[in-house]
Amino acid sequence: MKGNILTPAGWVFGELHAGPDGRIARIEGVPAAPAGNDAPFVLPGFVDLLNHGGGGQDFMDGAAAVPAILRAHARFGTTSLLAATMTAPHDVLLCAVRALGRACAGRPPGAARLLGVHLEGPYLNPGNLGAQPEPPATATPEHLAQYLGAAPLKVVTLAPEMPGHLDLIRQLAARGVRVQLGHTLGTYEDAVAALEAGASGFTHLFNAMTPLRHRAPGMVAAALAHAEFAELIPDLLHVHPGAIRAALRAIPRLYAVTDATAAAGMPDGVYHLGSQTVYKAKGSVRLADGTLAGSVLTMDQALRNLVAIGLDLADAARRVSLYPAQYLGIADRGRLAEGCWADVVVLDRALSVRSVHVEGECCVGTA
Repeated sequence: MKGNILTPAGWVFGELHAGPDGRIARIEGVPAAPAGNDAPFVLPGFVDLLNHGGGGQDFMDGAAAVPAILRAHARFGTTSLLAATMTAPHDVLLCAVRALGRACAGRPPGAARLLGVHLEGPYLNPGNLGAQPEPPATATPEHLAQYLGAAPLKVVTLAPEMPGHLDLIRQLAARGVRVQLGHTLGTYEDAVAALEAGASGFTHLFNAMTPLRHRAPGMVAAALAHAEFAELIPDLLHVHPGAIRAALRAIPRLYAVTDATAAAGMPDGVYHLGSQTVYKAKGSVRLADGTLAGSVLTMDQALRNLVAIGLDLADAARRVSLYPAQYLGIADRGRLAEGCWADVVVLDRALSVRSVHVEGECCVGTA
């Protein structure tokens, strides 16, 4: 893979070589500013930590849906991701999580790597569900233990103000699970208490959480004041560019997620998000009442949107690759360095995808 390569030390003009084990064997080249030539950009593969589906399929549909979703998002540069769940009755949710756990054991040809599960439902506030269906659940140790045993549970979203959830945060954090605050009516004080208990992130910042007001600063202010990491949907529909810029100034490692649905990569029409019917039109996906219901965003478009609102390409690339990998504690993805997985996206000068390599396999374009 030749071009302007974004390494941890900065841009290098040269060539990246993958070994037979699917990892980066070496990078040959010289430091050079990418503006000095017309070569393509060679970036770390994108890492998406909130993804409900794509290519017409939803992760809640079970194992048969997974390969199509992973291939759909690989087309747009996503080389690894978490499968996000929706609120559902315990037996339905557990069945879905078990199927996703089995899918994590391998990677279909031509597809992104499934890293684990983001349990976005059911531990939410019933007053701020967004497009999550009724009814949310009260956490129980028994149910939680079943989810943890069924799949690599990497992230759990919950509303910290709900009864018992501070204890749940402590239990999950002790297991190495990242706990994010979201779908919440919690106060600033609720958020601070949750962070002190071990929460480490915020789910789709600004959306489905209490806003910043100067005498009631809410969940948003807690993120801006205290967070090292937070996720945000940069489709420019969920969050205004001005709010994105404010978050970028406040949160050191703010990173992008798609919150993609089955409608991502598909034509306008009727799709589903968990048990909900959703409608794709005019670049968005919504419930029948007009509520935004996830997105049709792909990570390559997230990158372009971040650049469009003023980020330089290296900074934007870190927010779709390095920072989400760091948030999960993964050192060998999200960066281009010797020994890391050869998860690589090659973009042309217009930032359109030319080729995608997952663990050394050329999944899109030509080698």
